Amino acid sequence: MRLLLVHPSALMYSEIFLRLEPLGLERVAGAARDAGHEVRLVDLQVSDAKELAREIASFQPEALGVSLNYLANIPEAIELAHKVKRTVPGCFVFFGGHSVSFVAQEVIEQAEGAVDAVVRGEGETAVGPLLQAVRDGGVADVPGIVTSAGQGPEPLMLHSIDSPLPARDLTRHRRRYFIGELDPCASIEFTRGCPWDCSFCSAWTFYGRSYRKASPEAAGAEMASIREPNVFIVDDVAFIKPEHGHAIAAELERRKIRKRYYLETRSDVLLRNEEVFERWTRLGLRYMFLGMEAIDAEGLDLYRKRVSPDDNFRALEAARRLGINVAINLIVDPAWDEERFRVVREFALAVPEIVHLTVMTPYPGTEIWHTESRRLTTRDYRLFDIQHAVVPTTLPLPEFYRELVRTQAVINRKHLGLRTALGAAQLLGRNLLHGQTNFARMLWKFNTVYNPKRQLADHRRPVDYQLPLPSRLDVGDRRKLYIHNRPIVVRGEAAVTDPAASPAN
Repeated sequence: MRLLLVHPSALMYSEIFLRLEPLGLERVAGAARDAGHEVRLVDLQVSDAKELAREIASFQPEALGVSLNYLANIPEAIELAHKVKRTVPGCFVFFGGHSVSFVAQEVIEQAEGAVDAVVRGEGETAVGPLLQAVRDGGVADVPGIVTSAGQGPEPLMLHSIDSPLPARDLTRHRRRYFIGELDPCASIEFTRGCPWDCSFCSAWTFYGRSYRKASPEAAGAEMASIREPNVFIVDDVAFIKPEHGHAIAAELERRKIRKRYYLETRSDVLLRNEEVFERWTRLGLRYMFLGMEAIDAEGLDLYRKRVSPDDNFRALEAARRLGINVAINLIVDPAWDEERFRVVREFALAVPEIVHLTVMTPYPGTEIWHTESRRLTTRDYRLFDIQHAVVPTTLPLPEFYRELVRTQAVINRKHLGLRTALGAAQLLGRNLLHGQTNFARMLWKFNTVYNPKRQLADHRRPVDYQLPLPSRLDVGDRRKLYIHNRPIVVRGEAAVTDPAASPAN
């Protein structure tokens, strides 16, 4: 079959700080191609609507799949589904991805016939059987598939994340992907899943607290195939298992691969496995994202981070010793008042690290979705982007946004202002000589993207599609939150499914 895969446009945060290649969609493309289908891919983060329209007209896809890892993209995807149905009658339209997995049935109903199916769970295992069923019949019986008739068999998980290989050759405009000064930047996956259970996160509920590792040989071979000089390691928590991090490092050393790396991890993992991170600095690890989330014990307990403030600050000191540039994430509680914003600004100015702010947002699939969703002030999908307040704020909403943007602006001047630009002149010059403008544009776009008037205006837009409220659920049994909730077949030591065996316990 002719399959066209589409990634929606960039969200507010991605307009400035990063634009990552659609690795998950590339892997689904690889699985579909391995099954014998003709596949093309359009990423609306880096392509425009006209390019997509030309592709649809020339390719005449028999099936079109849209990746929905973010709730805020759902209205855009539904509108695209309607256009495709009008343009290519008979085209089978399906959605898949992290966020839509938790609201699959509701989205099918909202699309009013424009979406034929939603894939719940991992797409690599589902896309081949789904396309075969589209051709031969029996779509509703494919594992992980939801249709207007209801939910079919439970989704299947990959036995090993070594395959399928991402079809990077299908991604156009690859030089437009970046994260900070790592420009251009590719992405790679060493592990999948997270064994912790933070209350604000849905990574662990999506994968049922499973945790799988790529083999060092497969990771090394894939890294060797990447042309970009910079790589973002997309693991939810990098190097949980030190022996795995060492083994991949040894494989890269054997292959003499040198790149610059950016990764995400936890403070306690960094402290426990500092030797692994030190080894990776010699391979090119330059940037690290630490999800501190809060600067006090009360906030950490609220989000069930299972670390202390002392752990976080000791981790920052460890990263400084290693020469790793750290970006800290803090979650903005809508209950914050002016004094709390002031304290956070002082903290952000007192530490050398970059500080990012994200607004506490109850997402489907998280525990706080079931405890906070009844307090929602809006159900507009587009506002669920961690940059808007969707539950009541202590400050009047205009004042909340003013304080939020004021705090972000202080951080911006510290890290992305004129002084930074002058200090980074050599880097900027090198990037510009190679035609790379992403980092340069990032330095100057802050005020056009982040401003309280824009954020308030977003709340006044007409709403065509609303996020459904959850059915009543006792979250005391957390397995009820899972998308993948059945044991997977373990080959070797590729998977961990027993929560009691996880490092979070």
